[in-house]
Amino acid sequence: MSDLTAEKLAKIYIKIRDRRRDLAKEDEDLKEKLDLISGQLLEICKEQGASTIRTEYGTISRRVDTNYWTSDWDSFWEFVKKNDAFSLVQRRINVTNMAQFLEENPEEHPPGLNADSRYSIVITKR
Repeated sequence: MSDLTAEKLAKIYIKIRDRRRDLAKEDEDLKEKLDLISGQLLEICKEQGASTIRTEYGTISRRVDTNYWTSDWDSFWEFVKKNDAFSLVQRRINVTNMAQFLEENPEEHPPGLNADSRYSIVITKR
């Protein structure tokens, strides 16, 4: 591909990007259909009082997924510290907020902070 011009590469890039966008839309539509079918299967499991149903095409399993959140982070954080339960939370840096903090506070650098910056290409269709 090294013999291709910037013009040709931009054309190819846009074509591939647009195809990926089309595939993503198709995937969204398929996910919606799967969600509808899952809802119907959950209803069937509920009606039958079953946690599993064997079919010719596969075994349907009903399970409970639980998510947790808090409406009071200050109290929750105190609870975590009091119980030495730091494994209850995930540690990560908010990229947008960190960039803003560093821009507004160029003399302040959190200890141990690492950063990785890379160039990327963005092509806007005319």
